[in-house]
Parts: sequence; structure tokens; C-alpha cells
Amino acid sequence: MATEESVWQPDWTVPPGDVLSEALSDRGMSQSELARRMDRPTKTINEIVNGKAAITPDTAIQLERALGISARLWNGLETQYREHLAQQRADAELEAAADWAKEFPIRDLIRHGVIAEAPAKGRSVASLLSFFRVSSPAAWERQWLAPAAAFRNSPTFRSSPKSVAAWLRWGEIEAASSATAPFDAAKFRDAVRQARALTRREPFLQIIERAKELFAAAGVVLVLTPELKGTHLSGAARWLAPDRALIQLSLRHKTDDQFWFSLFHEAAHILDGKGRDYLDAADADGGSLQAEHDADRFARDTLIPPDAWTAFTSALEVSEDAVRIFAEAQGIAPGIVVARLHREDLLNRSHLTSLKKRISWPKPLV
Repeated sequence: MATEESVWQPDWTVPPGDVLSEALSDRGMSQSELARRMDRPTKTINEIVNGKAAITPDTAIQLERALGISARLWNGLETQYREHLAQQRADAELEAAADWAKEFPIRDLIRHGVIAEAPAKGRSVASLLSFFRVSSPAAWERQWLAPAAAFRNSPTFRSSPKSVAAWLRWGEIEAASSATAPFDAAKFRDAVRQARALTRREPFLQIIERAKELFAAAGVVLVLTPELKGTHLSGAARWLAPDRALIQLSLRHKTDDQFWFSLFHEAAHILDGKGRDYLDAADADGGSLQAEHDADRFARDTLIPPDAWTAFTSALEVSEDAVRIFAEAQGIAPGIVVARLHREDLLNRSHLTSLKKRISWPKPLV
């Protein structure tokens, strides 16, 4: 004998009370009669029919016995309907947050494949919230603004916190797929030393793979993510866990000298022993922060030792041949030498720029 359960397959957005009302009508049964059959107050049945009361699992079992329609169906209808109502409320909240989302570099994130393009404003907000792993704009404020004391000190973060937060979150996501050994400062110093020799090697993508391996073995993830609109960042150094660090670079200037200086600058932040997070703006001179001056000095002196630099710059004339010979003797790329000469105004900034190599990548690298 077939059961009546197969008959009752309404659209999931239909309120369970409407289904109950139709079931009563089909049976010629009043709400009062159903209440008697279930030993429940008529008011309770009326509230279920009118959507004022939910069908509980106990009530579903009673309905099964009184109407011959399975408790599983009633429970399913109720669950789906309540989820539908919750989704409607959530969609309304997302629509209301559309202006909040406008401050994020959504088009950039979509272009880079970080988030999916959404047909509606509310869906774009939902994509952002999922990207940041938060439930609401208010939760985003608490999670990304309140704890970011070190980042708030950065003029770049203050001017565009949402864009910078998106870039930092992108780095976290890319880093999540990379395994590292526990952080070891001595091993990381050695990895940085070995990375210096990579500056003369090609192609760039293979060099990065090697640098990633060296750093991962010492507990540091190296991530390259293009800058997003409104960020103007060169890099960041962060601690994802007490024994796991992240160096994230933007490759903003796309030349080898800038890349290596930024990499060694961020490495200095990791090695400072204070476990702090740092955010570095592009084209910045370090400002008044001693930590930034120290990181600049570390990058400068690691790439070109002070004694060697003094001996080189004491020459009466700087030529392309001299730069190439010195760079080869030091085991570094010529562009690094040229950049240092430019920075210290020892060479016209338009001279020898051809020794700086352009670098790029086809997609974000981790």
C-alpha cells in the first residue's frame, strides 16, 4: 500500500503551515479536530498554520500519527523553510552592506581570481565575507582592524585599510598551502645568505622556487601577490603562528634590484627577534621607525658588505664595466649595485638602468 508521503512534495519555500492547512482541507478536518487527535491546544495548531509557531520534532511525530504524513517530511519542510527565512534576512543585510563593500578592491580581486564575480551586490558582499572568513561587516571590523595595531601605524594601512587587509588576507590564503618546518632563526639567517647568491641566476620563476624552498626549511613562507588598488605596498613580514612566519611581496616595481632589497628588508623584520608584524609601503624611506631603518641597513649590508662598498665607491669613476666586475666579484646581480649607486646619489639615476632586469610572473606564487 502506498503511503501519502509521496503526495506531499511542495516547493521548499512553502511555509509548513500552508502544507498543513492544505492537508486538513483535503481530509475535511478542522483545526480543532486535529488538535483533539494530537491532544494539543487548538491555539497551537492555529499558530502552526499561520506560521507563528514552528513544527518541533515532537510535533512532527504527532502529525505523522494524526495525518499519516511522515515526521521526516514535516521536519524537512520546517528546516528548509526556516533556512529560507534566515537566508532572506541575510540577503537583506548583505544588500544593506553594499556601500561597505565598495571600499574594497573587488574588481582587482575578481581579476586575479581571488574571489568569484557575483551578479548581485549582496552576493559580492557575501564573497568578501567568505574571503575574509567572517560573518558580517561588524565582525570584519573586529577581526581585521582591532588586532592590527602594527599595521595601523602604517600610513598606507590608515589610508586604505580595506585594500591592505584584502592584500594581507590574500597572502594568508596563498601561504596556507605551503608546508614549513618550525621557525629556526639560525637556519633562516643561513637561508638568507644562500638566497643572496640567487640574485645572479635566471630565470626568475625558478629562482623564486629555490628561495621558497630555502625559507620553508627555516620556517618562513615566501608569497608573491600583486598589489591591489589602493595598497601601494612593497611587502609585509608577519607571524602566522609562533613558529611560522610569512614574507609577502608585491613586486610593485618589477625590477630585480627592488625585489631583492624588499625581500631582504622583510627578512630583517623576521629576524629582529621581537615577533612583530610589519607592513612596508612602496617608495617609503622608512620614516621615523627605527625598525625600518634597521631593516634597510640589513638589506643594504647583506647584499653588499660595507667594506666592499667603500672600496668600490672610492674609485674615481663608475662605469658599466666596473659595475659588472664588482657585481661578479660579490656574487650579486649588477642591478643591485646600480640601484645602490642611484640611492646614494653616486650615479645619475638615468645611467646604467639597463643593468636592472625586469621581472614578472604569470600568476600569484606561493
